[in-house]
Amino acid sequence: MEGITTGYEERFDFPTHFGPPRTTYLLASVPRSGSTWLSHVLWATGCLGAPLEYVNFEPGGPYGFAANDAAKQTALWRRAMATRTSPNGVFGLKTFPAQLHHVQQDNPALVDEVMRFMLGNQSDRKVVQLRRSNRDAHAISYARAMLRGIWRAEQEEQGGATEPEYSALAVERAAHLIDLQERAWQDMCRDLRIEPLLLWFEDAVADPAGVAGQVADYLGVALDPSARVYVPAIRQQSREGARIWAEQHAAR
Repeated sequence: MEGITTGYEERFDFPTHFGPPRTTYLLASVPRSGSTWLSHVLWATGCLGAPLEYVNFEPGGPYGFAANDAAKQTALWRRAMATRTSPNGVFGLKTFPAQLHHVQQDNPALVDEVMRFMLGNQSDRKVVQLRRSNRDAHAISYARAMLRGIWRAEQEEQGGATEPEYSALAVERAAHLIDLQERAWQDMCRDLRIEPLLLWFEDAVADPAGVAGQVADYLGVALDPSARVYVPAIRQQSREGARIWAEQHAAR
């Protein structure tokens, strides 16, 4: 995203990690669940990797420039493993089912490599699943983002996107997409016999340090306050449009 600090820049890398990480985990979520905010909370500990979207090659995504280049995609993924593993040996990946499906169409070998790397060790498969308890608010947020093409506060400030009119159909479609992707994670965990750590976005916002501690306990990782690192802040988008949509949605 031109002109926006996203956290994927090289200056935010950890020192290069040689060899495989000691611990890996998947931050399994869906769009507009607050997962980018949570990923930065976990990253800032300096002990839980930097779980960002290292397989997001969709146009407008962090690695959109590699959308049609399988070799570059694989190189970016392998670089992330080396430079986004925290010094204590923890690597996290945040992704959505839709992202993996997108990569599968053109680069199935990479999806296979990613999933074997993240979940191939049957005795130590770790999945952190993030959901929102306010389902209407989640669907409204997702619907507005898809209609506007605006996903970050910085994009709002750059202008160019008008507020769309409320659409019950768009909200219904967004809710359906959320349900499909959440079921995909649930099915994966069932099939692989993984007991995920389920987190709720609303609880995480109320106690960020507490939720980072839950993730650390789940992974069997000790948090060291001296290991904290600076990460770019995730700023909240304007809530006015969402408020108007929520009122119109409730009044249907």
